[in-house]
Amino acid sequence: QVQFVESGGGLVQPGGSLRLSCEASGSIFSTYAMGWYRQAPGAQRELVAAISRLRNTNYADSVKGRFTISRDNAKNTVYLQMNSLKPEDTAVYYCNGAPAPLIRMATMTFGSWGQGTQVTVSS
Repeated sequence: QVQFVESGGGLVQPGGSLRLSCEASGSIFSTYAMGWYRQAPGAQRELVAAISRLRNTNYADSVKGRFTISRDNAKNTVYLQMNSLKPEDTAVYYCNGAPAPLIRMATMTFGSWGQGTQVTVSS
């Protein structure tokens, strides 16, 4: 079973930037579609961005033009570059993946989640 470890969160002022990283265990990472998800207090977890094994991408409307997802298969790592951060981006961010089409990443049910990384946008 592939496991994921997220890092890179922190406290940032509105308008600032952060880069999140998610490292996967196992040798099958390159076959996985990967997604970054977030969960704010009192809210359901939602898909923020996803990238297919062929590097096609999609984004939630709320982050289009501000966030960029990328992957480095040699390092078994997926990244989320977050620019122009807003207070409403405050959440715990998680990554997860599956050998599935990109379109399924928003509704995929995963068996487990990592610990996530906290992103707080506040002045």
